[in-house]
Amino acid sequence: MIDKYILDACALIALLNEESGAEVVEEILIAAQSGKVSVTINKLNLLEVYYDLYRKYGVDIADDLLDIPHELGILVQAELTEDVFKEAGRLKATYRISIADSVALAEASASGGALLTSDHHEFDLIEKSEKITIQWIR
Repeated sequence: MIDKYILDACALIALLNEESGAEVVEEILIAAQSGKVSVTINKLNLLEVYYDLYRKYGVDIADDLLDIPHELGILVQAELTEDVFKEAGRLKATYRISIADSVALAEASASGGALLTSDHHEFDLIEKSEKITIQWIR
């Protein structure tokens, strides 16, 4: 059973926009609020959500996002540990993915948790090649 989840930006965006897969994210967050699992997002991945909201809705809505992780029981990982830093660099060099995606994957790898995402385009190949657990929301 998975007891730790790392959110990719697209998982949080799906929840906020009530997109397909939002129900999966919501179920995991309910489990987190009851202490059954932990949910983390790296600040770099949260930045992706912030700029998405900023671009679409403006600064006020984007700024409101900064309270949401705490309200939902999501821990924001503000620093890159050395293990995550090196693993993110390896993943970026190997798969030519974005820095944010490499950090989310590295967080999952280092913690032994599962990356919660919908981004098949970026992660399908990695799921087949790496020993990183990915849980798809759609």
